[in-house]
Amino acid sequence: MRTALIAPADVDVPDIEPDFSAPFFQGFQVIASYILAGAMLVVLIMLIIAGAALAFRGLASDRVRTWAGENILWIFIAAAVLGAASGLFQWFVNFDFGF
Repeated sequence: MRTALIAPADVDVPDIEPDFSAPFFQGFQVIASYILAGAMLVVLIMLIIAGAALAFRGLASDRVRTWAGENILWIFIAAAVLGAASGLFQWFVNFDFGF
């Protein structure tokens, strides 16, 4: 016995276009940009304090200089990671500080 495959000759498939206009998505972008901006400011202040403590001996106590010497590499790494995250965020969703 012979079986025949029945295939439709013409199928009309409409174009599908996703809708990315979720009303809460703009709020998520603003919140994420506030968090990134705040973290970048904190890391920048830490970097300035650590650099100044290491550069000028009489500016900070021995404890602050010890902290700066032990952690300045980690502060640089945090600044690089936050900078990369901010760049990716800007590239994907148009970075906005929210001001």
